[in-house]
Amino acid sequence: MILVTGGAGFIGSVLVKYLNQLGHTNIIIVDRLRSADKWKNLRDLKYAEFIHADDLFNEQFKISLSTVKKIYHMGACSSTTERDVDYLMKNNVHYSQRLFKLALEHELPFVYASSGATYGDGELGYDDDHGIVPKLKPLNPYGYSKQFFDEWVLKRERKPARWYGVKFFNVYGPNEYHKNEMKSLVCKAYGQIKTSGEVKLFKSHKEGFKDGEQLRDFIYVWDVVKALVAMMESPDNKKSGIYNMGTGTSRSFYDLVGATFKSLNLVPNIKFIDMPLEIRHQYQYFTEAKMTKFKQNFPDVKFTKLEDAVDDYVKNYLVKNAI
Repeated sequence: MILVTGGAGFIGSVLVKYLNQLGHTNIIIVDRLRSADKWKNLRDLKYAEFIHADDLFNEQFKISLSTVKKIYHMGACSSTTERDVDYLMKNNVHYSQRLFKLALEHELPFVYASSGATYGDGELGYDDDHGIVPKLKPLNPYGYSKQFFDEWVLKRERKPARWYGVKFFNVYGPNEYHKNEMKSLVCKAYGQIKTSGEVKLFKSHKEGFKDGEQLRDFIYVWDVVKALVAMMESPDNKKSGIYNMGTGTSRSFYDLVGATFKSLNLVPNIKFIDMPLEIRHQYQYFTEAKMTKFKQNFPDVKFTKLEDAVDDYVKNYLVKNAI
C-alpha cells in the first residue's frame, strides 16, 4: 500500500491521480474532508481505503498501516494566514513526527511537504543546503511550523533510509478550487475575469518593484507530483534530504495574469489596488528556488514553461470545470 496524507487536498489528490496513471490503486488516502468542496477531488481517483486523519493511529487501522510500503505526507494546514500556533504545531509538527517515526520503525521511504515560506524575507537566499536551514527566520506561524519540523528531522540521528523534505514554492493547478483565499493567482484571476473582465493585483509598496512586477517561483502541480514520484522511486539512499521544489526561475504576477488572459484569447485588463496594511510587513517581493541540488540528483525531471502550464490549466481544467 501507498499512504498519501492530504490525499483529498490540492497536491495530494493530483499525486494520487498521477499514481493512478502509473497503474497504482493500492493507495490509502488520509485526510479531513469537513464540509468544504475538497471531497470533490476524490471523485476521479482510484484508491483502496480512506481514513480520517484523526483516526489514522487508532487501533482499528493498525493492520492497514502494517501494509504500507511508502509514505507521501502531503497533509497539513497549508494556510499562510493561520494564526493559531497551537493548531499549526499539532497538525504540521506533531502529526508529521508520528509519521516520521512510523516510517523509521518500518524502514519506509518517506516524503513530506515543507514550504518555501521557511525562507522568510529571503535575506539568506533560497538555498536548500542543510547548513542554512537552522538560520532561517520565517515571517508567519505557518512558515515557522514547517521550519520547526525541518530542523527536527535534521537533528535525528536515525532517519528512514530514503527520506525527502520538499519545500514547495508557488504551486498552481487543478484541484485547488476548495482553498478559498489560498488558491493560486491563476485560479483567482480566472474567476475575476469571468465575473468582471478584469484582474486586481496589489500595488507595489517597495522601492525597486513596479506594480505587478513582484516576483515568485511559480510551479505547475503536475510537475510537482512527477518530481515527488521520481524522488520516491529513486533507489539511491544518498539522495535523501531537504529539497526546494520550484522551477528555479522567478516570474512576475503580471506574467502569470497575462498568460491567463492569453489562454482565454483576451487582452490583459489589470487594476492595481493597495495592499492591506496587515500583510505588508510579511509580504515577499521575490522568491526563486535554488534548484541545483534537485537537478543534479534528478536530471530527468523537467519543468513546464509558465505560459504552457497556465494554458493547460485554463483550457483543460478551469474552463471545463467552470470555476
